[in-house]
Amino acid sequence: MRPIRYSPDVEPPEPGFEESQQEVIDIITEFERNSVRAEGEDRAVRFAHAKAYGLVRGTFEILDGAPEEYAQGIYARPGVHDCVVRYSNGLSHLGADRALGHVVGMAIKVFGVEGETTLPDERQSGTMDFNLINGPIFFCNTARHYRFLAKAFIDLPKYRAGGKRGARQLYYDWVTGYGALEPEDWAWDELGALLRLGLQARWQNLLLSPFWSMGAVRHGDYIAKLRVRPTEASAAAVVVRDLDPAAQDEVFRPALVDELAGHGAEFDFQVQLCTSLDEMPIDDLTVEWPEALSPFVTVARMRFPRQDVGGADNLAAADGVSFTPWRCPAEHVPIGALQRIRKEVYRRSSIERHDLNGQVRQEPRAVSDLFPSSEKEG
Repeated sequence: MRPIRYSPDVEPPEPGFEESQQEVIDIITEFERNSVRAEGEDRAVRFAHAKAYGLVRGTFEILDGAPEEYAQGIYARPGVHDCVVRYSNGLSHLGADRALGHVVGMAIKVFGVEGETTLPDERQSGTMDFNLINGPIFFCNTARHYRFLAKAFIDLPKYRAGGKRGARQLYYDWVTGYGALEPEDWAWDELGALLRLGLQARWQNLLLSPFWSMGAVRHGDYIAKLRVRPTEASAAAVVVRDLDPAAQDEVFRPALVDELAGHGAEFDFQVQLCTSLDEMPIDDLTVEWPEALSPFVTVARMRFPRQDVGGADNLAAADGVSFTPWRCPAEHVPIGALQRIRKEVYRRSSIERHDLNGQVRQEPRAVSDLFPSSEKEG
């Protein structure tokens, strides 16, 4: 099957998009202001992926020789770029790993990227971001339902405190949009995706996990989803593989720190092209695109050298840096209503958080802008 060519027609506008976007911004702004006290660390935390596990230095090599359909945009220009990766928990809160769960994120920032980004206030940043999680699907499809996702994420500790009754209330609020949705609009597919993601994610070393973009992105002339996964040799080198959250409060960060202190890691960065809008939908993120219709093809390779990510300075760097999938050239913009709402929501969230924490919000021009000279690399 031939890949579908990108056209603005593949992502029709969602009615009430601006209203939903503003409501999400208001919810997140209130949360971040309250989080200074509520999260117990006297600082504002991110609305999502609040708890960092480490900020890792590496290289991002765009490979030569990819087929024409895959060698699009930045991937048509082979070469080696510096990059950083922020590993994090997916939730809005801080706390023990066992309480937060095992849905985790990988945010990648690539330096030295040619062309202007789509962010009006960062046209010449020279960076490109990727926001990925350890599951191929997502549990929200529309800007309208994202409002309820935002509230549910914030209220999660209250639901958990309620035990079985709290879990039932969470499912009801999720499906019905806190009672605001008509029955024909109830989010059953989104609830199913939430439960499947919880089953698919694993308590394992972060260096073993594959990560996906969930939503679609423009891939030059085409449409794609993205995946990052460890190479076979890199995965085989990992010593501490499965993690036991019942044994200790922190499992992800200690395992990451110990592995990278001893050896590096290598990952395939892959592209899956859309070949059928019916079976590989743009605006239904609860559907995993079948690899039988379109396999993932490696277009770049990411490498981590041996390094020390265990210090407090590393977590401070991870706290200060921002990631958004809209920090990219125009030929790689995210596609779909849920992707569009992330553009302004992520920007406003970053501005608010940095203001609350007295941090200068400035996109780094190089890896050296993020790491103090005291950190070692092997």
